Amino acid sequence: MSSRVEDPTASHIIPIMPLRSSLFLSALFLTSLATLPAAEPTAIPLWPGNVPGDKGVLPPETTATQPNENPTGRPILIVSNVSNPTIIVYQPDPAKRTGAAVLVCPGGGYNILAWDLEGTEVCAWLNSIGVTGILLKYRVPRREGLEKHTAPLQDAQRALGLVRSRASGLALDPARIGVLGFSAGGHLAAALSNNSATRTYPLVDEADKVSCRPDFCVLIYPAYLTVQEKNDALAPELPVRARITPPTFIVMTEDDPLRVETALFYFQALKNANVPAELHLYPAGGHGYGLRRTTLAVTAWPTRVADWLAASGWLAPAESAGSAVGSR
Repeated sequence: MSSRVEDPTASHIIPIMPLRSSLFLSALFLTSLATLPAAEPTAIPLWPGNVPGDKGVLPPETTATQPNENPTGRPILIVSNVSNPTIIVYQPDPAKRTGAAVLVCPGGGYNILAWDLEGTEVCAWLNSIGVTGILLKYRVPRREGLEKHTAPLQDAQRALGLVRSRASGLALDPARIGVLGFSAGGHLAAALSNNSATRTYPLVDEADKVSCRPDFCVLIYPAYLTVQEKNDALAPELPVRARITPPTFIVMTEDDPLRVETALFYFQALKNANVPAELHLYPAGGHGYGLRRTTLAVTAWPTRVADWLAASGWLAPAESAGSAVGSR
């Protein structure tokens, strides 16, 4: 049986529970907090003011699901009409943290973003191997009068430089920040990897004075790497060069409608420039499988990438990562 007392500062009556009941409710409240899902990390705007070169007015940004024709079958979360680009930082369990980070670029033909298939799910996998995932929401659709990648490349350059400038606060090694992209996002990752010496926009702040060169690059079924009409010459925005283009890992299938030859010619350009590279070709899998596992061998690519990252020294133990952050 409970008693009650009037609160002299309010007009209502506050019940006073017996101590045993109060302790029980407190324990129940704490238990419920422990079982709540983790909050989504906060999106960080890339640009402190006006977005460079963006003068047109787009419809409001939208998020929707659409069917997935790939063998995985599950629907895909799609983001459209991005005019305010952001990054979202997904941190791994501190016990697993290596100090490495990857900027993740979803695909979508530079018109939409495959947000979960090639974004949030990828960051969750990176976290599982101790890597911080930095999910890039770059501008789509293509801007009228500009090359398809012009605005997204500005966003990618800004994002990588911003992350590197904040490496200490994010417990990252600034010398182990890579990029990973799918389809059009793979082209964006390659464009960033080959265009890091000079910003493609007027400098905004001190973060733009920090290098935006990725330390490594992972391309999963990348698009637009070559120009078919010019005998598969490299796309002009991909000037592969020694000591500029970072070590690169490529995954492609022979039945990809984007043509396996594009990956072959890009790989050959990397080798000709003495850029460390690894190419994995698979007979079947098509396009757009993300990292959703099926019976197809290509969907084991995350394991191959993790092996490559470890063998290349990008996944150092957490203690080494911490000392590296402080020494570079």
